[in-house]
Amino acid sequence: MRASLLQIDVNDDESVASRRRRVADLVRDQAGVDLVVLPELWTTGAFAYEGFGAWAEPLDGPTHEAMSKAASDAGVWLHAGSIPERAASATGSAAEAPLYNTSLVYSPAGERVAAYRKIHRFGFDKGEAVLMGAGTELVTVRLPETVLGVATCYDLRFPELFRGLVDAGAQTFVLPAGWPERRRAHWTLLAQARAVENQAYVLACGTAGTHAGVPQAGHSIVVDPWGEVLAEAGPDEEILTVEFDPARVAATREQFPALKDRLLGLDTPAR
Repeated sequence: MRASLLQIDVNDDESVASRRRRVADLVRDQAGVDLVVLPELWTTGAFAYEGFGAWAEPLDGPTHEAMSKAASDAGVWLHAGSIPERAASATGSAAEAPLYNTSLVYSPAGERVAAYRKIHRFGFDKGEAVLMGAGTELVTVRLPETVLGVATCYDLRFPELFRGLVDAGAQTFVLPAGWPERRRAHWTLLAQARAVENQAYVLACGTAGTHAGVPQAGHSIVVDPWGEVLAEAGPDEEILTVEFDPARVAATREQFPALKDRLLGLDTPAR
């Protein structure tokens, strides 16, 4: 497979509408690859908390329309990163509608085949952690060549989520992020750890630039099932294209069957 990770520069000088148009054109330029991946909250910026409510949109909103058309035009599978989603409220009131950090995945026909609401929200007692609801469901997407397991940014710090995705059949983890530069070392370390412990590929796509005063890490990365880095971007906006062999996942798990030796799980009783 060939995958392109679009490490988008997200800064405060470019409007959301302008960036949406620009990114849609970048996706179209990837015709000929199999999978395109965008970062987390690239329309608004992952740390631009004050804009989440103003720029939140429904699943069929303007970002969906732009990404669906771009995926179809390019004929690619597209993980369109994530958006601040405004879900429907029980009362119909927009003010009471919950927000989620929601990833969108499209087929080469432009059909939205999955939406993943981020389970682990970052911020502790501020920002995303208090402004957005938590997702509750693991999401996988079956491609002809591999099964994607979908996670987002802060999820990378929670290995049990990835174990759950493996149990659901995942062979390739796709993780959009808005990871800050000051914790870049953790980004690389954790991406490799998730690949090694689950014997799976990790395609982690971050943002570049600075938004809301927070410099972004960039350094999008692709890691193979042995933990080897196949490709890594620099700090600036970049398109990182890499070829990888999905069959290596099964071969690695057969050659070194560590996953078969698992004894502890979420259903293991405490004593």
